[in-house]
Amino acid sequence: MPAVVEKIIKPGPHSDEPEKAALEVKGADHYYRELRIENKLKDKNGRRVALKEGAEVELTVEAEPEDTVPR
Repeated sequence: MPAVVEKIIKPGPHSDEPEKAALEVKGADHYYRELRIENKLKDKNGRRVALKEGAEVELTVEAEPEDTVPR
């Protein structure tokens, strides 16, 4: 699903929380459009990277075959 990074949420000065990226998922129902993830990713070469505000991203959902049912 297509999404865009709406904002980067920095943790407070005394917080142990990681930086987060707030994503707006295009085409999702109204109450499910915003998704927040830790902004700690790796590129295809294994290097640590982070998303930046305004970036267009593609979300993928993966599941093991035993966790799905035929439709």
